[in-house]
Amino acid sequence: MGEITRILITGAGGFIGRATVAEARARGLEVVAVVRRSGPDFGEGVEVVQADLSDPACVPALSGALRGCSAVIHAAAHLGDNAEAVALDTLKATSHLLHALPGGLRLVLVSSIAVYDTGRLSPGDTVSETTPLFPEDTAPDAYAGSKLAQEALCRARKGPLWLMRPGAVWGPGRTWHALNGISAGPLHLALTSDGELPLAHVTSVAGALVSAAQSDPQGIRALNVIDDDRPTRWRFARAHQSVAGWPRVVLPLPWGAWLALARALTPLAPNLPGLLRVPILRARIMPLRWPNTALRETLGGGDTAPLETMLDTSMKAAP
Repeated sequence: MGEITRILITGAGGFIGRATVAEARARGLEVVAVVRRSGPDFGEGVEVVQADLSDPACVPALSGALRGCSAVIHAAAHLGDNAEAVALDTLKATSHLLHALPGGLRLVLVSSIAVYDTGRLSPGDTVSETTPLFPEDTAPDAYAGSKLAQEALCRARKGPLWLMRPGAVWGPGRTWHALNGISAGPLHLALTSDGELPLAHVTSVAGALVSAAQSDPQGIRALNVIDDDRPTRWRFARAHQSVAGWPRVVLPLPWGAWLALARALTPLAPNLPGLLRVPILRARIMPLRWPNTALRETLGGGDTAPLETMLDTSMKAAP
């Protein structure tokens, strides 16, 4: 395959998608932006294709839109835990895209670190691209299960594939994440134990996705997409409090105490928030290390500033 000059991006109207379109244009690439409904004006060099990927009728339109493209970044997906929405907007959408995709075309899938079976790990362990994945039938929630199934669909295609697994994606307009801890009104419980919050700034994610689209994975390659500056949850909560004025009150809670509380509440688990249920708590909050060595060695890149500076910039740039 020669030089990449034109790429297709699904989910182009979403948080990651918009940033990825902007990054691709900044590198001089032509972009086909697939959106479900009319979205932002992307400017010159972007062809907008409106299509509902959950509808099989989208396949002919996608096939036409792919003409002249050398790579696809698939960012369209449902972000919540609604099983019906996941089945349609993640799995059906991916299946329809794959039906339209020529066999040799490079595919960059936006997956997630949620696929890793952290239940096998202990506090302080390191998560890398070689960490075992959850079996699909034991995923802690519908979102993780959908990403596992989505990866399996893309692997089965047997074409050139990047499995890009971002951490907690953040940036302007989205500086808080479910991995941070439990909040109720002005109050926030923050984990005080050592362990890295696997943040992934949206501009860094976009840069990694476009770099992957421009690079040959030489088969199938997985990469964790995580920032260089990976704070503890306590540091992040205090930094967010300083910059944004919220949460008003941050209370410390050690990992051992949090886990003991969740275990004591196990009989009530079906009616409790995810972070008070042991499997989800271990998947989202257990203190772990998240190096991005493989990402940097493979695709380069790097943070543009320390966390506190990027957080301040993101707050000021919020739409």
